[in-house]
Amino acid sequence: MRNGNHPVGSAAKIVAEHASALTKLELELAALEVKKKALALGVGIGLGVGAAVFGLLGICFALATGTAALTLVFSVWISLLIMTGVLFLVAGVLGVLAVGKLRRGAPPVPETAIREAKATTQAIKR
Repeated sequence: MRNGNHPVGSAAKIVAEHASALTKLELELAALEVKKKALALGVGIGLGVGAAVFGLLGICFALATGTAALTLVFSVWISLLIMTGVLFLVAGVLGVLAVGKLRRGAPPVPETAIREAKATTQAIKR
């Protein structure tokens, strides 16, 4: 049997080679997409850590100022105890918020490549 100028077997071989090449390209797309997401995640984490360090320094100075102000009204040990309680309260709230954000964050998944692979698979099945 012939299909145009090529035998059917040759056409099937060409289709198989094209499907193989397409699969390789989709894998490359997935790898690039994961690298891009991982890089963005890494940069975001680095910037977040930097912001946290400077924020922590600012909070330390603000708390020292607040403690010094409280010593005008209370004794030193009560002022320090109040600030310790405030620190633990803030740490608890931030910890709860962090857990919520981390649970919402999905692992870096190559969503575009997966959609393309599914679309290709469906197109081949037709």
